[in-house]
Amino acid sequence: MAMSEMFTQLGSVAAGIMFLWAMFQQYFPYELRPHIQKYSQKLVSFVYPYIQITFQEYSADRWRRSEAYVAIQDYLSSNSSSRARRLKADIIKDSQSVALSMDDHEEVTDEFQGVKLWWASSKSFPKTQRLSFYPAFDEKRYYRLTFHKRNRDLIVGTYLNHVIKEGKAIAVRKRQRKLFTHNPSKNWYGYKRSVWSHVPFEHPATFETLAMESKKKEEIVTDLTIFRTRKQYYSKIGKAWKRGYLLHGPPGTGKSSMIAAMANLLNYDIYDVELTSVKDNTELRKLLIETTSKSIIVIEDIDCSLDLTGQRKKKKEEEKEESKDDPLLMKGKENESKESKVTLSGLLNFIDGLWSACGEERLIVFTTNHVEKLDPALIRRGRMDKHIELSYCCFEAFKVLAKNYLDIDSHNLFPSIERLLGETNMTPADVAENLMPKSITDDPETACLKDLIQAIETAKEEARVKAEKEAKEKEEEEERLKKEKEAKEKEEAAGEAKEKEKTEEKVKENGVVPAVKENGVVS
Repeated sequence: MAMSEMFTQLGSVAAGIMFLWAMFQQYFPYELRPHIQKYSQKLVSFVYPYIQITFQEYSADRWRRSEAYVAIQDYLSSNSSSRARRLKADIIKDSQSVALSMDDHEEVTDEFQGVKLWWASSKSFPKTQRLSFYPAFDEKRYYRLTFHKRNRDLIVGTYLNHVIKEGKAIAVRKRQRKLFTHNPSKNWYGYKRSVWSHVPFEHPATFETLAMESKKKEEIVTDLTIFRTRKQYYSKIGKAWKRGYLLHGPPGTGKSSMIAAMANLLNYDIYDVELTSVKDNTELRKLLIETTSKSIIVIEDIDCSLDLTGQRKKKKEEEKEESKDDPLLMKGKENESKESKVTLSGLLNFIDGLWSACGEERLIVFTTNHVEKLDPALIRRGRMDKHIELSYCCFEAFKVLAKNYLDIDSHNLFPSIERLLGETNMTPADVAENLMPKSITDDPETACLKDLIQAIETAKEEARVKAEKEAKEKEEEEERLKKEKEAKEKEEAAGEAKEKEKTEEKVKENGVVPAVKENGVVS
């Protein structure tokens, strides 16, 4: 009976408190509430000796996730799997392992130098009722740290720095490389804004599998390794911590594979910039700002992306003159100009201007099949610091491919292949295609090597025929020009003779001998 009376009294007290709270919310002046909350918290602090620190997921601008929040999330993921009861799972590096993190409204304990503290994961909703088309965007996630006030100096001065540092280290260990592509500019603003989209980067290329001379590979690897460890050096000399690479050579020589090998060596993300879909220089700068450190910014086939050959202004003036009398052509040029207004100046500022310093530890890589078409200002040293020529397959590169595809280091057909490769230009891509086994045989190595020899001989013959054809066409063109020149000279001689006859007839008619000047002109 006493127990039931106690529950009845508790129920009455709870109902009374709820009634008073409802009356307070409805009738108490809103202007006075902050003062009431401030003094009530002071009163509570006398009996509640704990301090709380909140880490919001998003900063004040609401567009970028807080670095502190992300670091805490990674830090807690290392011990929440063994202590928390409710967890969230996600796939991480190489899609082969699962990462566990705290679920919402879960709490775990941590200990640092003998001090016990508590981490809680929570989220809040707007206090006012409103209709929202994006309710998830209205949620505010945060972590809350609770600890005793006597440990304030230890937690604020040492523990939080330890958490941030350890969280970033964990993120580096577990992070998966990503390949980014930029979204249309209409997706850059508003709800769920996203400048870049990404997929996991799982390209298997390494410098060990690249088909090129070992000396050149060692030179590139050394250059990349030194760059990665030169943060203090770049700061000392007053330069942004970035480096430019220009990869040039015929199609099929391994420029894209080189970029993948760089990313795998340095463990960097890749940002693929498609200049033709960037409207203007402002958008280009926006893309640069949204990239992260430890990344490679790639512009492939830059000679085909935009008119960056240094002849832009002259070419535009000529096209304007040609299309002045053609309304349809003029309209087409106007529509084309709306698609991309990125200029050479804007691109130079992107890679080497003030905006290029918005970030650190980044590589900027251009690829081209025709380096001679590029403006010298774009590829000079200091912008493209290292020029790497990727040429046709040599015998040393072939041996790398033979090891990759056939797992052999030597064969009796190697001398023939070495001789043919010295006489014929064939790209590594073409060589690799012929080394790919296409049927099940008892001796696939010999079959593939014979196919390669046949392909090289065919390419050699085609090159000979092409050279003869070009020589013949050149000879015919020279003969045609020679005949045109002779015909023109004959025509000029005939004109001069005719003019002379007219002059003589005029002399006979007038009976006057014309005066001849020093230059031979008859007056």
